[in-house]
Amino acid sequence: MAEYKIPPNPHEDGVDKNEQNNVEKEPVEWLWLSGGVLVALAGLLVGWFIINAFLLQPPVDLAASPPTIIVLTAPPSPIPTETPISPTLTPIPTLTPIPTPDTAVAPPEITVGFYAEVANTGGIGVTVRGGPSVNNSPVLVAAEGMVVLIIDGPDEGNDLLWWQLELPDGTKGWAAGDYLVPAAMP
Repeated sequence: MAEYKIPPNPHEDGVDKNEQNNVEKEPVEWLWLSGGVLVALAGLLVGWFIINAFLLQPPVDLAASPPTIIVLTAPPSPIPTETPISPTLTPIPTLTPIPTPDTAVAPPEITVGFYAEVANTGGIGVTVRGGPSVNNSPVLVAAEGMVVLIIDGPDEGNDLLWWQLELPDGTKGWAAGDYLVPAAMP
């Protein structure tokens, strides 16, 4: 009967492990030791040459060669020339004051910044509203003859010209221009 053998592994170099173990290894430790000693001796020799070359030289005699003196000089400065003086005219800004309106005199028509008087209401007064339209809610009724300050306007609304005014008590609102006439400051 045939005997079964395990086929050789193709990844191995073909030498049986048992055969490898039987081969005596040659000791190589002495090679490493001798190499280390040689490297150490070479390092000592190089160190000795460096010490001899740089540290054991005789000192330099400074009296034999005088030191070099470096003198720094600046380039010559140019000769100054006289600069002609010519006046430069610069316009001086002037304040142009905004003329203060003379509110002591009534203007010919209702104007912002001037005063107006409530009139032509038949004694009822004019309704001061929150905006320039009859659709805005009423704030109060200004009595006939009351003098008010015009602060903005005119704005159109409901076929009327509306003016923003400030009453003597500081209340602000809008009134129809048909019921206001120019007036002097109270």
